[in-house]
Amino acid sequence: MAKISIVLHDLRGGGAEKMMVRLANQLAENGDSVEMILLTAGGVNKPFLSKSVTLVELNSTRTLSAFSPLRKHLKASQPDGILAALTHVNVITSVVCASLGWLSRLSVSERNTFSLDRKVNNGLVMKATYAIAPYIYRYIPNPVIAVSKGVADDLVACSVVRQKDVCSASNPVITNDTLEAAKQQAKHPWLTNKTGKTVVAVGRLSDQKGFDMLIDAFATVLKEVDARLVIFGEGELRDELQRKIEQHNMAQSVDLAGYTDNPIAEIKQADLFVLSSRFEGSPNVLVEAMSVGCKVAAFDCPSGPMETLDGGAVAPLIEYKNVSALAKTIKAELATDNSLENRSRIIGAVERFSAENSANEYRKLIFANAQVK
Repeated sequence: MAKISIVLHDLRGGGAEKMMVRLANQLAENGDSVEMILLTAGGVNKPFLSKSVTLVELNSTRTLSAFSPLRKHLKASQPDGILAALTHVNVITSVVCASLGWLSRLSVSERNTFSLDRKVNNGLVMKATYAIAPYIYRYIPNPVIAVSKGVADDLVACSVVRQKDVCSASNPVITNDTLEAAKQQAKHPWLTNKTGKTVVAVGRLSDQKGFDMLIDAFATVLKEVDARLVIFGEGELRDELQRKIEQHNMAQSVDLAGYTDNPIAEIKQADLFVLSSRFEGSPNVLVEAMSVGCKVAAFDCPSGPMETLDGGAVAPLIEYKNVSALAKTIKAELATDNSLENRSRIIGAVERFSAENSANEYRKLIFANAQVK
């Protein structure tokens, strides 16, 4: 048994936070002593953290002010291994570990396509963080853990990080809890009382997720197919996306359904799940959709869909940002039923994203250079 500290900013509703909670839970279930250290506090994923995981909330007002409390806590806690996630958290945790002489205990994780993520995090402090991070990554003894090979390759291509400084590991997307959640009933009326084919998408209503392109594509689909589109999620582009729906006269066929606490149950009832993102790290919601055998289609965006869909062998991989190709694919997929054989093939393609497998991968990487059993 080892003592592992996982460091995050907070437990907000993002994919990184959700995955780190699932990883912590699985490591604890496997017998390690695990603590989750939040630089600030709280977040919607907090209730999902297992009681077997110790939660530490430092209540810092911002990342920069977390140096002293994080250093004090880690020095008292004396973990065998430390895992930080997200670029700004990686930087502050690296500085803290360097001050303690503990860089050999530290692993950091990049959760998104670095070259694109830094463009949307354009505040002065974040710009400095993204500029500094690659230089820090070169000198940490343990390689950066990327969520996909695409993220790893991008980090090397766009920064001073070398190939030997980075590796990848599978996200802990599929858990006993997600499999149980999938057994629940869908709540959206278009999925509980279907009168035609229904397409589902899930994600933050932001530019990254490309829902503007999906809505434009669906306008073309509706010219030939009786179908409906449900987009679950909230975000800054809600009003803009709603206007686009109304401009296409699709208010009766497209619904911005808001946040759902159980997306996998909704997806399971859909005829097709679509990932229209401009960029990802490793698209967890695509894996969740596949874990219940839902038919899927995805843009070949950086990064993750290419690997998850095995280059298009498992399900359609659509030319990046090609809206007409997206519309054509949706129409083609809705025209065919999802056979039991196809469902089994889709489910089998994401077995490596189980929490058990992911925890084993991460643990090996965290302790690759340590004398920990």
